[in-house]
Amino acid sequence: MAEFKRWRDELAKAIGDYRTWMEQQGLADGAEDLRIYELIEGLKSDKLTIALVAEVARGKTELLNAIFFADHGERLLPSAAGRTTMCPTELRYDEKEGPCVKLLPIETRKTALTIAEYKRTPIHWTTIHILKPKSVEEVREACLETTRTKKVDVREAEELGLYDRKRRDGPAPADGMIEIPVWRHAIINYPHPLLKQGLVVLDTPGLNSLGVEPELTLSMLPEAHGVLFVLAADAGVTKTDMEVWTRHVQAAKRGGRFVALNKIDVMWDELQDDAAVARNIARQVDETAMTLHVEKSNIFPVSATKGLVGKVKGDAALLARSGLPALEASLAGDVIPARHAIIRDRIVYDISGRIESSRALLESKLTELERQAEGLRKLGGKNQDAIHKMVAHVRQDRQKYDKELEGFQMTRAALTEQANILFGHMSLKSFDELIAAARRDMQESWTTHGLKAGMVTFFGGAAARMDKVAKQAEQIRLVVERIYHRLHDEYGLAEIRPTALSLAPFFVEFKRLEERANGFRDSPATVMTEQHFVIKKFFVTLASRTRQLFSECNEATKNWFRAIVMPVFAQIQQHKAAIDRNLETLKTIHAGMDDLGERIAKLEEARRDLRAQLDVTERLLEQIHRPLS
Repeated sequence: MAEFKRWRDELAKAIGDYRTWMEQQGLADGAEDLRIYELIEGLKSDKLTIALVAEVARGKTELLNAIFFADHGERLLPSAAGRTTMCPTELRYDEKEGPCVKLLPIETRKTALTIAEYKRTPIHWTTIHILKPKSVEEVREACLETTRTKKVDVREAEELGLYDRKRRDGPAPADGMIEIPVWRHAIINYPHPLLKQGLVVLDTPGLNSLGVEPELTLSMLPEAHGVLFVLAADAGVTKTDMEVWTRHVQAAKRGGRFVALNKIDVMWDELQDDAAVARNIARQVDETAMTLHVEKSNIFPVSATKGLVGKVKGDAALLARSGLPALEASLAGDVIPARHAIIRDRIVYDISGRIESSRALLESKLTELERQAEGLRKLGGKNQDAIHKMVAHVRQDRQKYDKELEGFQMTRAALTEQANILFGHMSLKSFDELIAAARRDMQESWTTHGLKAGMVTFFGGAAARMDKVAKQAEQIRLVVERIYHRLHDEYGLAEIRPTALSLAPFFVEFKRLEERANGFRDSPATVMTEQHFVIKKFFVTLASRTRQLFSECNEATKNWFRAIVMPVFAQIQQHKAAIDRNLETLKTIHAGMDDLGERIAKLEEARRDLRAQLDVTERLLEQIHRPLS
């Protein structure tokens, strides 16, 4: 984790160095500077998320204590019998907020806002500040809030979507009161070394809570870079374990999926030798692998309790026997490279393309300077009449190029018009139209049948819009490529090859979202209960996540357009400036031949400076592409 953070920080520094260099060279503009700033800030705030998923009583919280909080010498998170996490809980650290526990009231479920949207409005959260983060008692007391419940009447529970008469085998409780969580979501902001380096741990509650909070299924779990599924070795894979695995873990795969077969200490038998115990555990691993259809190498038999004790007491033998080190090593070895690959594919691809464009501009400028220097060297020994003819020739070149500029400006206007149409396909206005169409097809019927009709419209419309974006973007790219080709053929400028717009990550994410949505819609629990609250909540969550994807796709498209168009028009202006400089130089020399040598010397100095700048871009590219050790 520390190595990953170091690589990420070095990448952010290299991007910052590029921004500084751009400013020094006068190549930066507002839009470009903002994009680079966003890339740097995104890297600084980048998080690596691991989600823990399990049914109740599988020892999930004890596993968290063993992996992250053993250095306190005691259990920090509540893991005693009867004390279970009642709401999704994130363990993370944001230095700006300081140590605290932030809690979102369960009553917010009555609104249409998602948890992600509430995170942007701190006023709705209850915050318990931890004044002494090294005080085990104070931290533990604050964390206990995640286990709190309260009793409400049946009507209130139904309004919150936490109770449905149709799902109950028997009548409502005699007192008419239902026990529900006090909080909808919790964030434990704690300065643990790993959390400070950008790790986020998502602790999810049991099956019931996973079902009633669609945001977990649609975004939180799928966006995790690794999912750790916790089972109890003494129970094996139960029916409810299998349901959690099928509905929430399998469908959520983005990075690694790991299985912790916890509580293996119950299989330690003093009347059997170590080899017999190992065979029993291996058999349980084999059965689990067959049931879940996963590789045995991804199943880790562990004892969270013994691992915690081993760490606290410094008992290396007990810690090794607990199996905890193997699980920790695998999490670090698989999840971090997966996150590195995502950053490399998105950020490194983006910034290296920009540096390549800057490099091409420098090479064009260098070509112009060398052409001018060669022309001036040929002037040596020529008479005034010959130079006068050269001035007239360059003046004609400038007049011709000025006419070309008018054509380029018209092309630019046409490209901008095409780009605006392109951006419109994935605009928020387009998204709102799509949502309205989906609602019409649902006919405001919050049933699985209505949901199916709405989703066909929804995902069909999203796919059609993305297809339009891809096709129109390719048309724009071909136009820009022809401009580069013409500039190269007619004026000898560098032939930059504009990159294609890569929408693959968005296509993949939309497909995953559709698969998860279909899984939710077709799940037996949804079909049998027809719980309108959950279906409506699901649709709102789906809309919120898709809106975010639309926004990200639109922003990526705008950044791509700027990245391929800006260099070509910078080249055009740069070539015009070079013609003007050449004309002024010739006119000056025509007036008096004495400063010819001085002019050539200045051009040589400028050429050396450009070569030095090209070396800078080479070093920047090397830093950007430096691999994770």
